[in-house]
Amino acid sequence: MSSLLLAVQSTVPNTGTELNFSGTIIIIASSILALLIIPRVIRYPHVGPKMPLPFPSAFNNPSVGAFLAAMSTGHIVGIGAVLGLTNLGII
Repeated sequence: MSSLLLAVQSTVPNTGTELNFSGTIIIIASSILALLIIPRVIRYPHVGPKMPLPFPSAFNNPSVGAFLAAMSTGHIVGIGAVLGLTNLGII
């Protein structure tokens, strides 16, 4: 191990965060919500190969690009929600 990494390790404070699954549930919920909304509001959700999803009519049968856009948006919103709720002390 590099001596530079060992020197930095002693100065990094312990934040006391442990793995909890409440943040995971929030990110999954926000990603599913984004998957329900985003393919309906983007201009061309059906251009390109279709994503093989269960219940394609519920998700508006999005293409791979629309699916990736929805998942990216869901993760960004979910991470913001988790960080905000953590700072408020709710999680």
